[in-house]
Amino acid sequence: MRSERIRKLRITYDKDFQIKSAADFSNRCKWNDYEFGRKVVNILKDILDKDFEVLEIGPGPGTLTIPLSEKVRKIICIEASKTNLQILKENLKEKEIKNFELINEYWEKAKIESSFDLVVCSHFLWMVEDLEKHLERMEQFSNRYCVIVQPCGRDKIVKKAFEEICEERYTGQFEPDADYFAYVILREWSRVLDIRYFKYSFKLNLEEGIRYIASFLGKFIEVDELVADKIKNFLIAEVGESWVVKNKAVVMWWELEK
Repeated sequence: MRSERIRKLRITYDKDFQIKSAADFSNRCKWNDYEFGRKVVNILKDILDKDFEVLEIGPGPGTLTIPLSEKVRKIICIEASKTNLQILKENLKEKEIKNFELINEYWEKAKIESSFDLVVCSHFLWMVEDLEKHLERMEQFSNRYCVIVQPCGRDKIVKKAFEEICEERYTGQFEPDADYFAYVILREWSRVLDIRYFKYSFKLNLEEGIRYIASFLGKFIEVDELVADKIKNFLIAEVGESWVVKNKAVVMWWELEK
């Protein structure tokens, strides 16, 4: 399924789609005062320490960075996207957070000279080409804990939109299952994993909802103005002018043997 999820988007109805989508993602992460990130931090509360130095891979707009920064001494963030990095800077400034360092580089290429109490990646596994190398690299720079946070379900509206607009039965084409493969690899390595699931939500207005649906459908069909109108009409009929998306996520963590 990964090959389908990393297909290039075919979005032609809005030339600024990518920029707007990045802003949308930031708004989703900030929903209910960073609900997603705060739930993750609450799950990890028993292993976190105020003296921890943390390496975060792919922080995006600060989904986890901002809630986690309140519980640790420092966070080093590696983010390849200049757009995401700018949004992250703005969100950190808005929350008056100062215990961070930002590195604008691809995780695979980043030169890291330190080790960390905790290495974490969130919403990131779907972009990883070689999952084993990714996990090995996480462990390479951790001297205690590694953490993976990953969505593990799709809202039923997204699935229904795919079937109605793409005219194809949904069989998991964009189901976020990378956590399962990470789990299998780590168990083969004899890692002892702690796993918790949680529910989270975020609210979208109509325009955000159209872009959200388009980001999935655009990997299978071209989303031109005609398809964007179909998405709009579908959403109005199903949820109205706004939509609270309800999803689930998994947190997996393990402690390295000393």
